[in-house]
Amino acid sequence: MNKADETFPKDFLWGGATAANQLEGAYLEDDKGLSTADVLPNGSLGEIDEDAGEECLYHEGIDFYHRYKEDIELFAEMGFDCLRVSIAWTRIFPKGNEESPNQAGLQFYDNLFDELLKYDIEPVVTLSHYEMPLHLVKEYGGWRNRKLVKFFERYAKVVFDRYKDKVKYWLTFNEINAIFHTPFNAGGLILEDGENKEEIKYQAAHHQFVASALAVKACHEIIPDAQIGSMSLAIPFYPYTCDPDDVLKAMKRERELFFFTDVQARGYYPSYMDRIWAEDDIDIEMKEEDEVILKEHTVDYVGFSYYMSCAVSTFPEDKEQVSGNIVGGVKNPYLETTDWSWQIDPKGLRYIANRLYDRYQKPLFIVENGLGAVDEIEEDGSINDDYRIDYLEAHIEQLGEAIADGVDLMGYTSWGPIDLVSASTGEMKKRYGFIYVDRDNSGEGTLERIKKKSFDWYKEVIASNGEKVIPKEK
Repeated sequence: MNKADETFPKDFLWGGATAANQLEGAYLEDDKGLSTADVLPNGSLGEIDEDAGEECLYHEGIDFYHRYKEDIELFAEMGFDCLRVSIAWTRIFPKGNEESPNQAGLQFYDNLFDELLKYDIEPVVTLSHYEMPLHLVKEYGGWRNRKLVKFFERYAKVVFDRYKDKVKYWLTFNEINAIFHTPFNAGGLILEDGENKEEIKYQAAHHQFVASALAVKACHEIIPDAQIGSMSLAIPFYPYTCDPDDVLKAMKRERELFFFTDVQARGYYPSYMDRIWAEDDIDIEMKEEDEVILKEHTVDYVGFSYYMSCAVSTFPEDKEQVSGNIVGGVKNPYLETTDWSWQIDPKGLRYIANRLYDRYQKPLFIVENGLGAVDEIEEDGSINDDYRIDYLEAHIEQLGEAIADGVDLMGYTSWGPIDLVSASTGEMKKRYGFIYVDRDNSGEGTLERIKKKSFDWYKEVIASNGEKVIPKEK
């Protein structure tokens, strides 16, 4: 038995990850409703503009809605076992509160899943990925309103029933813990001056927890052989020094992640929240049945995104700062950074995977990991993205180490396997893919697809089940 056999299991799922609002385009086609993503100028996390027009790159994305067959053929050429996609809630229920779904939207995903299955690519489907009906924000106030639980449950049951023979892997909310950092994107929240903003975020999070648990319940009932997981934004926070105050601050930041996975994977609110709520004067409304719902319908696996780590300090003001996936922090002097000032920390992936598995003893699924960079087309038409290969190779190697540590890993989907609109900056310039898409930040371009050097590299990684990146000797 070679080292690869000892590391990545034979049924390990290799693939890529995408989001409907970042690549589909066709934002009002076939009776799709307006989503929260459709009113962000430049597709960014900035100010909301309900009249956002051509300046919103999300509106066309990379035209995956019309080009998915050619893109899936390229994913199949790389040997994908799975593709993570999301269903645009607004394609199924344009306003979110209708009694009956939009048949054109349901048919699109039927076609998409059929195309994936034609190549033996398993769909991994997220129910809500930074996109929800704008009507639910304007009419109900987003997830602060308990009524959204029933709307989401109805939506989940419709898609489970429709795709029960096609989709066996599901996720409820993408990066659910991001509601504290980007409340509009993750929760449809518009917070006003004078409100207890933290209390509203926690209340919205509670409603999402209940909705997620009810989706787990429905999934298990409708598709007994399916698996449904949670999905969180995972960032290890290291104490900047061994000063106990830095260590305690890092623990507090770490709990910002664990709070969400504790509720979804363990089924109850952790005791440390009592002190946080008391000190911040937060009072959450819960129904009597909520405790039972959360306890009885925990997720089957824990999915998470991982891009970078941060350091935390009791005195951050005199230290260099870095950006990150929604959340930034103090620069770690031992790490390099990307062009967008995200710290590159492959070992952090091994560390956070161990922390999560030790805590929950449930399978883990790394459903986002990738490098956003500026790619240049050479005179001969090639795109030599060795920097992306180096980044991904180092991270996949650490996945092997995590498995050797005893962590149960289901799979790995890189973000995003084809260039798409960046959620953090609203750009096309910030590219992640193995496949280049000819579109720029102004929306110009032919949308031609071009394989990068990393395309063949990832194809070899998958074909070797990770052996390509596992050192032969240590």
